[in-house]
Formats: sequence, structure tokens, C-alpha cells
Amino acid sequence: MTVAAAFPFIEVKIDTSGLMPVSQRAPGVVAVVGKTPSGANGGTAIPGQALPVDTLAQAAELFAKVSSDGTVAETALYRSLATAFQQDPKPSKIYGVRVGSDSYAAALAGVEAADDVTFVALAEESNVGAAASGSTPATNLRALKAHVENMSAQGQKRIGVAMVNPATAKSPTYVEDVATVVDALKSDSSRMVMVAARGATGDVATAAMAAIAGYEPHISPVLKRLRGVSTPLAQQYGPSEIKGLSEREMIPVIDPALIPGTGLYMAEGRCFTSDTSLLYVDAVRTLDDIDFRLKAGLIGQVGDARITKAGMTQVKTRTEGILGPLKRRSVIADFEVRIPVLDVLSLPESTWTATDQAEVQTARQNRTVDMLVTITYGPAVHRLLVTLAPKF
Repeated sequence: MTVAAAFPFIEVKIDTSGLMPVSQRAPGVVAVVGKTPSGANGGTAIPGQALPVDTLAQAAELFAKVSSDGTVAETALYRSLATAFQQDPKPSKIYGVRVGSDSYAAALAGVEAADDVTFVALAEESNVGAAASGSTPATNLRALKAHVENMSAQGQKRIGVAMVNPATAKSPTYVEDVATVVDALKSDSSRMVMVAARGATGDVATAAMAAIAGYEPHISPVLKRLRGVSTPLAQQYGPSEIKGLSEREMIPVIDPALIPGTGLYMAEGRCFTSDTSLLYVDAVRTLDDIDFRLKAGLIGQVGDARITKAGMTQVKTRTEGILGPLKRRSVIADFEVRIPVLDVLSLPESTWTATDQAEVQTARQNRTVDMLVTITYGPAVHRLLVTLAPKF
């Protein structure tokens, strides 16, 4: 047996595993799916492909026809992308998807591989459409709802943004009328947002989607401005309509007199949902963001952390390291991390009860550990109740 010589005395091996970056997901990535004329008149993009769009000139090339003198023959998808670019702040990334053969479902399937998308809208579309039937997929806005719900259930959390038909006439029963039409689009998992702007010109759904996506997840959409759209004064909502639409989980678009100048703003921040526990857009977005942060930050613990006191402490410390910065930035008010098997492992083994022993044994046999993360969320104020008490 040969014993290694002492020289060169010290050998250094470099372990770069600590330099591996944690996966990041920008919370403001939007996809606009829209129709264009067939062939070259609708641009150079292949239908069903999600293509990132960085400039308006690129949008024109991909989703419209550009003449030799630079004139753009606008399409619904091009106009909607232009509206998305006008929002300030604008989304961190914008995808365009061309619809082929009038099939929204097929085009939405092309968005599935773009796993950074957090919002989806259909360009200038307000038709509710039909539900899926057998092998026939859902159409129009029902296809959007099916897409965001299915993708969210599979772990890629997304929110669909749709709009009430802006051509719906003003009437004493306007709120009830539009609520009845779009009721089928309510999502019991809070995956839809419904925007209402009577008489609007421009794609209000895409404008709202891009405006919301431009802000961090914990920022409420209430009174955030929409650019690139307009509504005639005669068609704007009165106080009872604003309240009625809001109470039906829609977001009315208004021009409030309390804000100087002329502009359109979102008057509510609710999801179009039947789940009152996840009623607000910012709460859903914040939970989606934390969901991804935890998955991306803890993936390195799978296969390495052991079901021992030291191993489970490492997992808990890593989780606290992920949530701590969010608390420091006041995204969340507080949090608590609890791993039941760690509570047992922290006790002397001689003191374990039969239940404690079974819990540790089950965790080690199944190699599965339960962890409870409790988040305290401090939402934004949506309504101030002021008591004015004059005195003489």
C-alpha cells in the first residue's frame, strides 16, 4: 500500500454549489392572445406560438402588415399590444400570441410552455363564448377561464383578465344585465378579473392587465390609472352603478373628480370570484409570488436535507430566509414556520410519546415532511370612513 506524500501539502477543491442562483419569476409577465387576418396580412408570427415582444415595431412585424412606407395595417392583437406598452409602469415582459383558425383554445395552449407568464388576456374580446363539450374545447372568454384555472391547478399560477362588452347600452338595469351575461366566467379559485368600461374605445382588459402587472404583487389595483383607452362622458358610470358593479366583483373604470385632470382609473381591486377568502387581486398575486419563492428556494433541500433535528432545522432556517426579506419590505406583516416533526426531534428521544414516535417513523418511512407556513398579510386601505365633527 502506497501512502500519499505530504507534498504539495494543501489541496484545494472548489465547490461552486453555493454560487447556484435561486430561480426568479417576474410577477408582471403578461400574454396577449389575439386574432389577426390570415397569411402575411396578419404578420410573420406562426399561430399558437408565444413570442416575446420588446417594441411596438416588433409587434407590427409579428402581428400586423407593414407596408413599404412603414404604414401599419393594425390588427386587434397589434392594437392590444400597443395598449399594453402604454401603461406606466408597464409589465416586466409582454408576450404576443396569434390565434389561428379562430381557435383561442389552441392559441392558449401555446402559452403553456411560457412558464413565466402571470397574466393572460384576449385582445379586444368580450364574447363569453361556450363551455367545453366533449372533445370540443371552450371558446372565447370561457377558453381563457379554462386556461388560467387549469394552469394554476398544475402549479403555474396565472390570472385571466376579461372585460364586459363595452357596447352594452346604458339602462336602468345595466348592472344586472352585464352581471348575468358574464356570470359564467366567475372563477371559484379566484383566477379571473372582470373589468367594466361602458362605451370604451380600446382594449380595456389588456390595459387593466398590463397596469396591474406593472406593480409589485402586494400593490392594490384600486385607483391605478389606465392609459390608451377612453370612455365618453355620457357613457361613464354613476355612483350607484360603480357600487353595483363592485359588489358583483367587477372592476368599474372611472374618471374620478377627486383626482386632478382627466384620466381613467380602476375603482375596485377584486377578483371575479365566488371565493370571498381570496377576494382581492393583490392578495392572490402575493400568495402566488410567495408560492413560487418557496418552491424555488426550497428545491435545493429536496434530496439533501435529512429527517433529523439538524436537517429539519436547516429547512426551517432556509424558509425563514426566504420570507424574512418580504417582512422587512412590509410585503407581509409577519410569518411563522412550523415543522411538526422538528418539534418532536427537538425533544429528548426518551420523552417521546407513542404519537411522537409514530410521527417520526412515518416521516422517515415515507420521506415526506409536513411544514406549515403562516403568513400575516397587511392589505392596502380600500375605503376610509371619515367622521366630520364641526364645533363652534
